[in-house]
Amino acid sequence: MSDKTVLCIEDNPQNQLLVRRILSSRGYNVVEAYDGLAGWQLIQEMVPPLILLDIDLPGIDGLEIIKRVRQNAAIKHIPVIALTASAMQGDRERFLAAGCDDYLSKPVNVMELLETVSRHYPV
Repeated sequence: MSDKTVLCIEDNPQNQLLVRRILSSRGYNVVEAYDGLAGWQLIQEMVPPLILLDIDLPGIDGLEIIKRVRQNAAIKHIPVIALTASAMQGDRERFLAAGCDDYLSKPVNVMELLETVSRHYPV
């Protein structure tokens, strides 16, 4: 695994492109999955240092992925940041209670994304 790798599980190609451009500009290697099943498979294969996770995904949703991550002793340590359009009152608390380490709402704020990834990225 190369340094500064982030797995981004996001089904919207425009959002993937934006996240990739923002993080790549700061030296991160962004690996992408476009649905929940592919994302779950990559998590198990790669054991990435950090995961950006959309919640509304085809296949299996982000809540199921976070549940699986937190129940698996080999990967439960991975920081997971919810990156979602779900921005209703209580959504942040719901995703944190489900096991996410942090929460970012869409549309993506460049500085907020960079600060949050930097804060949670393992040293």
